Amino acid sequence: MKAYVLNKVGDADVLKISEKAPVPVGVNEVRVRIETIGLNYAEIQSRKGLYGWAPKRPYIPGMEAYGSVEELGDGISNLNIGTNVIVVGQYGNYAEEVVVPVSQILPAIERFSPAENAGFAVQFMTAWVALFELCRIKETDRVLIQAAAGGVGTAAIQLAKALDCEVFGTTSQDTKLDLVRRLGADHPINYHSTDFVEFIREKTDGQGVDVIVEVVGGEIFNKSLEVLNPFGRMAVMGFASLNLKKLNPFSWWKTWRDIPRVKINDMAMASQMVGASHLGYLLKDTDRMMKIWGDLCSFTLQHGLKPVVGHEFRFEEMADAHRLMESRNSQGKIVVHV
Repeated sequence: MKAYVLNKVGDADVLKISEKAPVPVGVNEVRVRIETIGLNYAEIQSRKGLYGWAPKRPYIPGMEAYGSVEELGDGISNLNIGTNVIVVGQYGNYAEEVVVPVSQILPAIERFSPAENAGFAVQFMTAWVALFELCRIKETDRVLIQAAAGGVGTAAIQLAKALDCEVFGTTSQDTKLDLVRRLGADHPINYHSTDFVEFIREKTDGQGVDVIVEVVGGEIFNKSLEVLNPFGRMAVMGFASLNLKKLNPFSWWKTWRDIPRVKINDMAMASQMVGASHLGYLLKDTDRMMKIWGDLCSFTLQHGLKPVVGHEFRFEEMADAHRLMESRNSQGKIVVHV
């Protein structure tokens, strides 16, 4: 089979197609023929050697994909050959096929296209955990979503607007504001040209917001705290602005400086909560993850939500897909067709 094996870290040019022998299917394992792959920013960081959850090299990257069941191992009775499924996991999906434990298999959403299925699980589950599990979002909340035109951001806007919350959504470019607006955000903001702290205070009569989904880090994280109300909740789900370069000592200091951090005493004085989550570390808690998945799917189908697929590439164009994501010029989910 063809696969991208990450043998060394570096820029997008290190992504090369290799021929790999098929892996045998073991007990309680499933072979899936992959049709579409969903890209995640964590895979950019992994390629650079900056992602702590990445496995030891060499390995095949890829945290999510969509395809059909091709072979079942012993012990599996609840799946059939040919069934369309979503695959999630730590790695392995930049390939024509993957063999995984059945616990990493999720049912595909019938009304979604193959590209939408590939772009649903990681982003929507991340946004759901941020809003519903950590921040306990309510219908009356004002919500700020940073990087609102990205995969997690576009999911978070839809989830918050389904509850009829007032939503502020920031982007780094004017070209992304239309997407944020179309998804229902009440207040799209370009944080490069507009001070979002002053903007939010003006729109809320000097108050602020009740819930924040933060994935940027650095100055954006610190400024977000300035508009968080008493009893407000912030979920930190990543820090995409961090850019450690191992051969540049100055970047070490900048990366350390920009890691989101808070002081308990400051939060106590402001009556605020700041939490964080990384879905990867929850994968072993199968019961909890399946409960989250069930709640998310029910809510998504009830409200007619779906992933925003902004860009599609061929399997041979994986390096180009990485370059686009790394450029910060992408909108919505980037999907690769195998």
